[in-house]
Amino acid sequence: MSTTTSPGSLQRIEPTESLRERVRRALVAAIVTGELAPNQLVSVPTLATRFNVSATPVREAILELEKSGYVEPVRNKGFRITVVSEESLRHVASVRLMIEPTCMERLAASFPKSALSELRGGADRIVEGARTGDLVAYLEADTAFHVRLTAMLGNPIAVDIVSDLRSRARLLGLSAIAGTSRLVESAHEHHELLELLSSGDGAGARALMERHIGHSLGLWAGHAEA
Repeated sequence: MSTTTSPGSLQRIEPTESLRERVRRALVAAIVTGELAPNQLVSVPTLATRFNVSATPVREAILELEKSGYVEPVRNKGFRITVVSEESLRHVASVRLMIEPTCMERLAASFPKSALSELRGGADRIVEGARTGDLVAYLEADTAFHVRLTAMLGNPIAVDIVSDLRSRARLLGLSAIAGTSRLVESAHEHHELLELLSSGDGAGARALMERHIGHSLGLWAGHAEA
């Protein structure tokens, strides 16, 4: 059965220069984590009130999400959060495993240690988002971290592919483990990855990235892991 958004869960968003993007990211985080559940109905006025913004940036953000397949229009009712099957999620993880571990293995051979301090700061933000249960901050920091690492290879197409694949995931188990030691432990893998990259351990970086992506079908999806 379809439900409507509850007014108490989604974070408010303060006005900024990139308000549409902020709204879009917040909605993506809510959808990816399951805070906005599959088949749930949402409306522009309800979201605008919740985010404390005008309807315009919300409408623009929703239309972008429609193009990306996150929502679909429902006549006279608003938009419905789309359903992504387990099979689709496995396909996404499979393609990520073909690309991201190899990228990290290659990056270890030329990792710029001058960027280590900056990247450690990014990893710290991921851990802090996991520790506090701020899933919007967690996902934004996580995406920025992995996109930054991929960009270091100098291949913009790889960056686009990795960004797109990550946006297709639905990590519906994240909300249940937000603020718990399990999510914090997986967040610390970003620091582990940096240590492997900075030491030139390509095989180690590849193996860790494979384990990390595995969480998208296990821990982060609400399933048990071996």
